[in-house]
Amino acid sequence: MNIYQTLPIADRIRGNSYVGRGIVLGLSEDGEKAVAAYFIMGRSANSRNRIFTVKQGEVFTEPFDVAKVEDPSLIIYAALRQFENRLIVTNGNQTDTIYEGLAAGKSFSESLECRCFEPDRPNFTPRISGIFTLDADKPRYEMSILKSVDAEGSDCARYTFSYPAKPGLGHFIHTYVCDGSPIPTFQGEPERVCMGGNVDALTNELWENLDADNKISLYVRTVELRTGRVEERLINKNQ
Repeated sequence: MNIYQTLPIADRIRGNSYVGRGIVLGLSEDGEKAVAAYFIMGRSANSRNRIFTVKQGEVFTEPFDVAKVEDPSLIIYAALRQFENRLIVTNGNQTDTIYEGLAAGKSFSESLECRCFEPDRPNFTPRISGIFTLDADKPRYEMSILKSVDAEGSDCARYTFSYPAKPGLGHFIHTYVCDGSPIPTFQGEPERVCMGGNVDALTNELWENLDADNKISLYVRTVELRTGRVEERLINKNQ
Protein backbone atom coordinates (compact mmCIF):
# COMPACT_ATOMS: atom_id res chain seq x y z
CA MET A 1 0.00 0.00 0.00
CA ASN A 2 1.39 3.38 -1.03
CA ILE A 3 0.36 5.88 1.64
CA TYR A 4 1.73 8.72 -0.50
CA GLN A 5 -0.35 7.86 -3.54
CA THR A 6 -1.64 11.05 -5.14
CA LEU A 7 -4.53 10.76 -7.60
CA PRO A 8 -6.41 13.15 -9.88
CA ILE A 9 -9.52 14.44 -8.14
CA ALA A 10 -11.57 12.77 -10.87
CA ASP A 11 -10.39 9.36 -9.66
CA ARG A 12 -11.52 10.16 -6.13
CA ILE A 13 -15.12 10.98 -7.09
CA ARG A 14 -15.89 9.26 -10.40
CA GLY A 15 -18.56 6.58 -10.08
CA ASN A 16 -19.45 7.52 -6.50
CA SER A 17 -23.06 8.65 -6.40
CA TYR A 18 -22.81 10.49 -3.11
CA VAL A 19 -19.69 11.89 -1.47
CA GLY A 20 -21.83 14.66 0.03
CA ARG A 21 -20.10 18.00 0.52
CA GLY A 22 -16.39 18.28 -0.26
CA ILE A 23 -13.44 20.61 0.31
CA VAL A 24 -10.18 20.62 -1.67
CA LEU A 25 -7.15 22.69 -0.60
CA GLY A 26 -3.72 22.67 -2.16
CA LEU A 27 -0.97 24.47 -4.04
CA SER A 28 -0.66 24.83 -7.80
CA GLU A 29 2.06 22.95 -9.68
CA ASP A 30 4.19 26.08 -10.02
CA GLY A 31 3.90 26.78 -6.29
CA GLU A 32 2.50 30.25 -6.97
CA LYS A 33 -1.21 29.85 -6.24
CA ALA A 34 -3.30 28.68 -3.33
CA VAL A 35 -6.22 26.59 -4.56
CA ALA A 36 -9.53 26.08 -2.76
CA ALA A 37 -12.66 24.30 -3.95
CA TYR A 38 -15.98 23.52 -2.31
CA PHE A 39 -18.93 21.57 -3.67
CA ILE A 40 -22.31 20.45 -2.41
CA MET A 41 -24.50 17.53 -3.39
CA GLY A 42 -28.05 16.72 -2.34
CA ARG A 43 -30.57 13.89 -2.25
CA SER A 44 -33.66 15.53 -0.74
CA ALA A 45 -35.71 18.28 -2.36
CA ASN A 46 -34.68 20.64 0.43
CA SER A 47 -30.97 19.95 -0.11
CA ARG A 48 -31.26 20.27 -3.87
CA ASN A 49 -33.01 23.63 -3.65
CA ARG A 50 -29.76 25.58 -3.35
CA ILE A 51 -27.33 27.76 -5.26
CA PHE A 52 -24.00 29.42 -4.48
CA THR A 53 -23.72 33.20 -4.60
CA VAL A 54 -20.67 35.45 -4.22
CA LYS A 55 -21.02 38.68 -2.28
CA GLN A 56 -18.03 40.96 -1.67
CA GLY A 57 -15.61 38.09 -2.04
CA GLU A 58 -17.52 35.72 0.25
CA VAL A 59 -19.44 32.64 -0.87
CA PHE A 60 -22.90 31.80 0.44
CA THR A 61 -25.43 29.04 -0.05
CA GLU A 62 -28.91 30.36 -0.78
CA PRO A 63 -32.25 28.82 -1.71
CA PHE A 64 -32.95 28.61 -5.42
CA ASP A 65 -36.70 28.77 -4.82
CA VAL A 66 -37.49 30.47 -1.50
CA ALA A 67 -41.05 29.13 -1.54
CA LYS A 68 -39.78 25.54 -1.42
CA VAL A 69 -37.46 25.90 1.61
CA GLU A 70 -38.37 23.35 4.30
CA ASP A 71 -35.59 23.78 6.87
CA PRO A 72 -32.89 26.42 6.31
CA SER A 73 -30.87 25.65 9.45
CA LEU A 74 -28.35 23.23 7.92
CA ILE A 75 -28.37 24.28 4.27
CA ILE A 76 -28.04 28.09 4.31
CA TYR A 77 -24.68 29.47 5.45
CA ALA A 78 -21.48 31.30 4.50
CA ALA A 79 -19.25 28.68 2.90
CA LEU A 80 -16.13 30.78 2.31
CA ARG A 81 -14.80 33.86 4.09
CA GLN A 82 -11.38 35.44 4.55
CA PHE A 83 -9.91 36.73 7.80
CA GLU A 84 -6.73 38.72 7.18
CA ASN A 85 -4.49 36.31 5.18
CA ARG A 86 -6.45 33.19 6.04
CA LEU A 87 -9.05 31.74 3.71
CA ILE A 88 -11.79 29.78 5.51
CA VAL A 89 -14.03 27.23 3.79
CA THR A 90 -16.52 24.90 5.48
CA ASN A 91 -19.70 22.92 4.94
CA GLY A 92 -21.80 24.85 7.45
CA ASN A 93 -22.21 27.88 9.66
CA GLN A 94 -18.99 26.99 11.48
CA THR A 95 -17.40 29.28 8.87
CA ASP A 96 -18.59 32.15 11.04
CA THR A 97 -17.47 30.37 14.21
CA ILE A 98 -13.92 30.07 12.85
CA TYR A 99 -13.91 33.67 11.62
CA GLU A 100 -15.04 34.95 15.02
CA GLY A 101 -12.56 32.69 16.79
CA LEU A 102 -9.64 33.99 14.75
CA ALA A 103 -10.74 37.55 15.43
CA ALA A 104 -10.64 36.72 19.15
CA GLY A 105 -7.09 35.35 18.90
CA LYS A 106 -7.96 31.65 18.83
CA SER A 107 -6.42 29.05 16.54
CA PHE A 108 -8.36 27.13 13.90
CA SER A 109 -8.87 24.07 16.10
CA GLU A 110 -9.61 26.14 19.22
CA SER A 111 -12.32 28.00 17.33
CA LEU A 112 -14.07 24.71 16.56
CA GLU A 113 -14.04 23.36 20.12
CA CYS A 114 -17.56 24.71 20.69
CA ARG A 115 -18.98 22.93 17.63
CA CYS A 116 -19.78 19.32 16.76
CA PHE A 117 -21.38 17.26 13.97
CA GLU A 118 -24.78 18.19 12.53
CA PRO A 119 -27.89 17.00 14.43
CA ASP A 120 -29.43 15.23 11.43
CA ARG A 121 -30.06 11.80 12.94
CA PRO A 122 -29.34 9.08 11.85
CA ASN A 123 -26.61 10.41 9.51
CA PHE A 124 -24.99 12.85 11.95
CA THR A 125 -23.33 14.62 9.02
CA PRO A 126 -19.75 15.62 9.88
CA ARG A 127 -18.73 19.24 9.91
CA ILE A 128 -15.74 19.59 7.60
CA SER A 129 -13.63 22.75 7.55
CA GLY A 130 -10.44 24.06 5.99
CA ILE A 131 -8.22 27.11 6.38
CA PHE A 132 -5.44 28.22 4.03
CA THR A 133 -2.77 30.64 5.30
CA LEU A 134 -1.90 32.76 2.27
CA ASP A 135 1.78 33.27 3.08
CA ALA A 136 3.99 33.41 -0.01
CA ASP A 137 7.06 32.28 1.92
CA LYS A 138 5.38 29.57 3.98
CA PRO A 139 1.97 28.63 2.56
CA ARG A 140 0.12 26.08 4.64
CA TYR A 141 -3.34 24.78 5.37
CA GLU A 142 -5.33 22.84 7.91
CA MET A 143 -8.40 20.64 7.59
CA SER A 144 -10.82 19.49 10.27
CA ILE A 145 -13.61 16.97 10.62
CA LEU A 146 -16.00 16.81 13.56
CA LYS A 147 -17.99 13.58 13.54
CA SER A 148 -20.04 11.34 15.76
CA VAL A 149 -18.07 8.91 17.87
CA ASP A 150 -20.80 6.26 17.52
CA ALA A 151 -24.09 5.41 15.79
CA GLU A 152 -26.08 7.00 18.60
CA GLY A 153 -24.45 10.42 18.33
CA SER A 154 -23.42 10.28 21.99
CA ASP A 155 -20.31 12.45 21.59
CA CYS A 156 -18.05 14.19 19.08
CA ALA A 157 -14.71 12.99 17.75
CA ARG A 158 -12.41 15.81 16.59
CA TYR A 159 -9.62 15.54 14.03
CA THR A 160 -7.38 18.32 12.71
CA PHE A 161 -4.80 17.81 9.95
CA SER A 162 -2.03 20.34 9.27
CA TYR A 163 -0.12 20.45 5.98
CA PRO A 164 2.75 22.49 4.54
CA ALA A 165 1.60 23.47 1.07
CA LYS A 166 3.65 21.64 -1.59
CA PRO A 167 3.58 22.37 -5.34
CA GLY A 168 1.14 20.14 -7.19
CA LEU A 169 -0.29 18.55 -4.04
CA GLY A 170 -3.72 18.97 -2.52
CA HIS A 171 -5.95 17.28 0.03
CA PHE A 172 -9.60 16.37 -0.32
CA ILE A 173 -12.04 15.81 2.54
CA HIS A 174 -15.72 15.02 2.13
CA THR A 175 -18.63 14.28 4.42
CA TYR A 176 -19.52 10.75 3.27
CA VAL A 177 -17.83 7.63 1.96
CA CYS A 178 -20.71 6.87 -0.42
CA ASP A 179 -24.50 6.69 -0.48
CA GLY A 180 -26.31 4.56 2.09
CA SER A 181 -28.89 4.48 4.85
CA PRO A 182 -27.62 5.84 7.13
CA ILE A 183 -24.94 7.45 5.00
CA PRO A 184 -21.45 6.27 6.04
CA THR A 185 -19.24 9.03 7.41
CA PHE A 186 -15.85 9.90 5.87
CA GLN A 187 -13.01 7.91 7.39
CA GLY A 188 -9.28 8.52 7.79
CA GLU A 189 -6.96 11.31 6.67
CA PRO A 190 -7.91 13.72 3.86
CA GLU A 191 -7.13 12.16 0.48
CA ARG A 192 -4.12 13.26 -1.54
CA VAL A 193 -5.00 14.77 -4.93
CA CYS A 194 -3.10 16.28 -7.85
CA MET A 195 -3.31 20.05 -8.21
CA GLY A 196 -2.77 21.92 -11.45
CA GLY A 197 -2.45 25.65 -11.88
CA ASN A 198 -5.49 26.14 -14.09
CA VAL A 199 -8.72 27.13 -12.37
CA ASP A 200 -10.79 26.07 -15.38
CA ALA A 201 -9.22 22.62 -15.56
CA LEU A 202 -9.91 21.91 -11.89
CA THR A 203 -13.45 23.26 -12.14
CA ASN A 204 -14.22 21.09 -15.16
CA GLU A 205 -12.60 18.01 -13.64
CA LEU A 206 -14.67 18.31 -10.48
CA TRP A 207 -17.99 19.19 -12.10
CA GLU A 208 -17.81 16.61 -14.87
CA ASN A 209 -17.03 13.76 -12.47
CA LEU A 210 -19.47 14.52 -9.67
CA ASP A 211 -22.62 12.40 -9.91
CA ALA A 212 -24.95 14.06 -12.42
CA ASP A 213 -28.12 13.45 -10.41
CA ASN A 214 -26.86 14.60 -7.02
CA LYS A 215 -24.41 17.45 -7.72
CA ILE A 216 -25.78 20.88 -6.89
CA SER A 217 -23.11 23.62 -6.84
CA LEU A 218 -19.35 24.10 -7.12
CA TYR A 219 -17.02 26.99 -6.31
CA VAL A 220 -13.28 27.12 -7.11
CA ARG A 221 -10.82 29.89 -6.22
CA THR A 222 -7.12 30.39 -6.87
CA VAL A 223 -5.09 33.11 -5.15
CA GLU A 224 -1.65 34.22 -6.35
CA LEU A 225 0.39 34.24 -3.15
CA ARG A 226 2.71 37.09 -4.17
CA THR A 227 0.10 39.45 -5.61
CA GLY A 228 -3.20 38.37 -4.06
CA ARG A 229 -4.78 38.14 -7.51
CA VAL A 230 -7.93 36.01 -7.37
CA GLU A 231 -9.51 33.84 -10.04
CA GLU A 232 -12.82 32.16 -9.29
CA ARG A 233 -15.35 29.92 -10.97
CA LEU A 234 -18.89 29.13 -9.86
CA ILE A 235 -21.33 26.56 -11.25
CA ASN A 236 -24.93 26.12 -10.11
CA LYS A 237 -26.94 23.22 -11.47
CA ASN A 238 -30.15 25.17 -10.74
CA GLN A 239 -29.06 28.02 -12.99
